[in-house]
Amino acid sequence: MEPKAKKDQPIAAVLLSRAHEPDEATRIYTEKVQQRPLFLTPSSPPPSDARAARRRAREKKKQQRKKALKPKPLSATQRRRLGLYDVPRERQKYALFEPLHRLWLGYVREILGNEVYSGGEGAAAKLASADFHGAGVEVVRSGCVSRVGIKGIVIKDSKFAFEIVTKDNKLKLVPKEGTVFRFEVPVPDSRATEGGKQMEATSKMVFEVHGEQFQFRSADRASRRFRSHFSKIL
Repeated sequence: MEPKAKKDQPIAAVLLSRAHEPDEATRIYTEKVQQRPLFLTPSSPPPSDARAARRRAREKKKQQRKKALKPKPLSATQRRRLGLYDVPRERQKYALFEPLHRLWLGYVREILGNEVYSGGEGAAAKLASADFHGAGVEVVRSGCVSRVGIKGIVIKDSKFAFEIVTKDNKLKLVPKEGTVFRFEVPVPDSRATEGGKQMEATSKMVFEVHGEQFQFRSADRASRRFRSHFSKIL
């Protein structure tokens, strides 16, 4: 039967006294149990999570500054869903776009320069990079016979189609694929003058565009370089 003193001892000291001599058991209990160092865990995140912590801090800072920053611009898909590119029915009037057509005539004459009289590859390269919003256009050939003869003003030059307002105030969506478009530009006769003033245009520069080779947005064509080559499309 164990002495009463041992009942008041910690269980670790009792177990050590059974395995070692009294002096050795006391020494081991004092050094290994009573005076054992206690290691504290640091409050900062471990090195493996430091990058994630910095990322979360940056995201939190962005959220705090979000109200002070300008709103994020809408994407092209969002603008289409909101109908920002659609022309209201009450605005589909040929007369409303006639001033735009006159501006386009002045614009195309300016970019062509003297080549508006001679034409050639130089004029073709400039016309290929031109903007056709406001141009007068006519469909002369198409895979869909019902589209042939459509004539009006281009109000939207997208990548795959022209949107055209006709003289009877109808909006026509004409795909570029399989379609040939004709454009006419009145050319003033620089040799014919009257009273020191230039007379009105007496001729026209007529050119045709194969829609299948013209499937680019107007903004993309402005920075694109075109070269003449043989076309299998007749």
